[in-house]
Amino acid sequence: MSQRHVQRMKKCFLALSSVSTFLCLSPVVFHAEASAQSIAISGGYTNNITDAVKRVKPAVMGIVNYAQISNNITQQTKIEPAGVGTGVLFYKDSEYGYAVTNNHVVEGSVKVSAVLESGKHIQASVVGTDPYTDLAVIRLPVTEVRGIQPVTFCNSNDLIVGEPAIAIGTPMGLDFADSVTAGIVSAAKRIMPVSEPETDQVLDYQAVIQTDAAINPGNSGGPLVNIRGQVMGINSSKIVAPEFEGMGFAIPSNEVVTIANQLLKTGHAIHPALGIEGYSLATLPEQWWPDVPVDYGVWVKAAISPEARASGLQENDVIVAMDNHPVKTMADLRTHLFQEHPGDVAQLRVYRGSRELNLKLKIGKMDTKLTTASPNSIIPSSSSDDDVDPFLQGAPEYGPNFWSTR
Repeated sequence: MSQRHVQRMKKCFLALSSVSTFLCLSPVVFHAEASAQSIAISGGYTNNITDAVKRVKPAVMGIVNYAQISNNITQQTKIEPAGVGTGVLFYKDSEYGYAVTNNHVVEGSVKVSAVLESGKHIQASVVGTDPYTDLAVIRLPVTEVRGIQPVTFCNSNDLIVGEPAIAIGTPMGLDFADSVTAGIVSAAKRIMPVSEPETDQVLDYQAVIQTDAAINPGNSGGPLVNIRGQVMGINSSKIVAPEFEGMGFAIPSNEVVTIANQLLKTGHAIHPALGIEGYSLATLPEQWWPDVPVDYGVWVKAAISPEARASGLQENDVIVAMDNHPVKTMADLRTHLFQEHPGDVAQLRVYRGSRELNLKLKIGKMDTKLTTASPNSIIPSSSSDDDVDPFLQGAPEYGPNFWSTR
């Protein structure tokens, strides 16, 4: 199946939204096989699905998103559940237990609660969110999870296609909490887009785990588990299209470990930034196009950061390559940019009119912000979120057709 065919299919983001607060902590140590992220393996191999589920399921919880809804007729507002997703406990300290989930599970909420295996509802708060990897961390009082063992993570670089994969979550709401489905790892690294749920804007392309274990709305944020009872990924999405089934996707555990550590320390994740405002040239009306000899690339509306201006990048330049990688759209540019680190120097090939230039730009830093709503903000009964990142803005991409179950 071609990449173009995949991009035409619908990808369903499963689950919903939450609140805010963050704090600084020492990096959490995840138990899993050795990796560059200081992941240490935990012992105790299991040999069947029931043992793996028994080990992980107590740490799995439902995540209920509450939004403040305004009634346009009565002009009254109230807080109501807006959706249900899943989270999994991965760390505890002396005050709090911490669960990882998807950003789209908590996005836009004014309140969030965690529903434990016992059925007890616990008020929780959001530590941090990262829409670029679709991950978020929430916390709840440690007294509520004192008897629950946090999960361990495997090294997702060592996944083998065909090995068992077990999904645990809350599909279709709390009536089906702690549902277990099983399948295999269908692909260890499948490149799929990450989109902003409200606008369908493609934020990045991400290497994810493909599985045929049944994943349904509400499973988002729940663990994908190996036969040893270790978390191999966090379930995030599936393809929804006629005649297609058994195509779910999970964020690999190594990426989860990296981003969760960043969210725990600072409340946000750190990503590289070019420091420009730009748009895919193909998404602009042709009358706005600069006089360049290409019909693709990223049009620079403005060089915002000092680093971007120092590189010589100017308004109306069109970026067509980064570090010798072709750039046809904003999504291409983000994909190559996210392979860099703040402080690196990137080589850009741009057109300025008919002239082709090679520029060097020092990569800046972009901190993600909380995607939850302020407790005082009101979500109208009909709304959209058109906020874009000031460091690297982009118009919505209209190739893939994605939609959120919200």
